[in-house]
Amino acid sequence: MTYSTFDCLKVERHGPVGWLINNRPDQLNAMSAHMRDEFAVAWTELDADPEVRVIVHTGEGRAFQTGVDVTEIATDGQGMQRYRESMEHFDVHFTSWHQQVWKPVITAVNGICAGGGFHWVADADIVIAASDAQFFDPHVSVGQVVSIEAIGLMRKMPVEAVMRMAFVGRHERMSAQRAYELGMVSQIVDPPEQLREAAQELAEKVAKNSPAAMAATKRALWGALEVGLTDACKAGAQELVSMWGHPDQAEGPAAFAEKREPRWRSPGAGEGVG
Repeated sequence: MTYSTFDCLKVERHGPVGWLINNRPDQLNAMSAHMRDEFAVAWTELDADPEVRVIVHTGEGRAFQTGVDVTEIATDGQGMQRYRESMEHFDVHFTSWHQQVWKPVITAVNGICAGGGFHWVADADIVIAASDAQFFDPHVSVGQVVSIEAIGLMRKMPVEAVMRMAFVGRHERMSAQRAYELGMVSQIVDPPEQLREAAQELAEKVAKNSPAAMAATKRALWGALEVGLTDACKAGAQELVSMWGHPDQAEGPAAFAEKREPRWRSPGAGEGVG
């Protein structure tokens, strides 16, 4: 599959692993309006690529992502007004969750993750971080409200920790070790230079599994965050039943019995998205 040409992002594929790389290192990968639009396309293309089974998201340079480009909103004559309508209608498109990507997504945090950078931490399935990663949320320090990304984080880690980040703003930074202790990340990579290697290795482990089963699993588990226990279990049961009769359900036990790697059915473009 041929990907679009991007100005603010890099999209690559290494084996079964698709890579989405923030590529504004001189701006600490802050999100411009143009970058925001490119995210919508990049996630969709990676999800549609039948050769990609897992997606890794990381950044170039010394920062993973530092939120909206504050310099742009302070100087372009439009400020935050350009985002008003999309936020009022919650019509946003820059994370895998926004784009309903049902392939597993791993966020690999390199260096600084600040403010809006937490969108991709909250909306990933798995988060790992370099040992020198630093986390902080400066929204209130620049007169902005902490909301969507922090609300997402409260599904993954203690509310108190999220509240502390929200209110101390830019005046305190969380280390990778503390993020691990709080459950924000599940792995610390040391030395930091091995982050991408570790992310690729983890993604390849995930990619060994049935794409159809993983998509159904992701829908069931993320769906459980939206509703109560009984409704979540009922919806999960429907995802469970959806695999009955699928070729992968027979292939898995057969491969186990025959002591060989399973030959999963390759999903077609867009399969498993709905």
